[in-house]
Amino acid sequence: MALNTLPKEFSESGALIERHWQELAAKRRLYSWVGFGILLFALGGSMWFANATNAGKFFDRLPHLFDFVGGMIPRDGFEVFRALFDLPSPYDDGSFKYNYPEGRLYLTESFYVPEYFYKMLETLNIAIFSTILGAFFGFILCFLAARTLMPNPFVRGIVRRLMEILRAFPEVVLAGFFLAIFSLGPLPAVIAVSIHTVGALGKLFFEVVENADMKAEEGLRAAGGNWIERVWFGIVPQVMPNFISYFLLRLEINVRASTIIGAVGGGGIGELLRLSIGQNHQAKTLAIILLLFLTIVAVDQLSAWARRRFVGDQAFQLAQ
Repeated sequence: MALNTLPKEFSESGALIERHWQELAAKRRLYSWVGFGILLFALGGSMWFANATNAGKFFDRLPHLFDFVGGMIPRDGFEVFRALFDLPSPYDDGSFKYNYPEGRLYLTESFYVPEYFYKMLETLNIAIFSTILGAFFGFILCFLAARTLMPNPFVRGIVRRLMEILRAFPEVVLAGFFLAIFSLGPLPAVIAVSIHTVGALGKLFFEVVENADMKAEEGLRAAGGNWIERVWFGIVPQVMPNFISYFLLRLEINVRASTIIGAVGGGGIGELLRLSIGQNHQAKTLAIILLLFLTIVAVDQLSAWARRRFVGDQAFQLAQ
């Protein structure tokens, strides 16, 4: 419908509203096309830059991406499960590629834990311990950063800037720094993930605190309660369900972060994944990817169940 073509039954005020709506719709379409053009331009520039910085081989090598994916398919589908459970392979030729039983962790003479399961447990331990540690300090700092509980702008500003610094660097960057200090192993990964978690959860926590109902806190203040009592009895019961929800969400994120850090020397399953990809061990690579996928799904489902138990079913039901 053109801007000047309006139905005759419109009143003068109705025609004015309709004309204004058409003008806004035309502007929206124009902005959409302009934004789409900018996006295409940025995408094209990024591809050109990638090709230039890769000595002009980016587009030439792009079709070989599918060759790499095809090269990851093992000769026998059961090889993936043999690698996952450390079972002997019928293709064992004495090379490291097929020596799946080599990594077994024997608990008794006959009972063992497969290597990838043990390394996955190590990654989970890094994530869980780091999340607990980060949530503990984030819980303490969030009340000092909340405007509704900390009227002193100097203290509030210092705490907020501290949390910004802690979450400013990705976990893998922090892990590289601590790996140079503490050498290889899970300790640098724990420190790196914990530091980032303090900053990330601290921000989420204090935003929840600032949105809490302050009536209970005001009542405790009128009754003579000190600052700790007002926080513990007036604010914490309100915000704890949201705190738990954010904690579980961060746990899922930290499982992935711990895997990535493992690839740079932080221990866990990530290191084995990097080695298997670099050495073109198809069955081992797919076994680790499968185990990672199943673990992430299990953590996600467990977090959803725990979140529902703590928050309550009413938070997951549609409003009637």
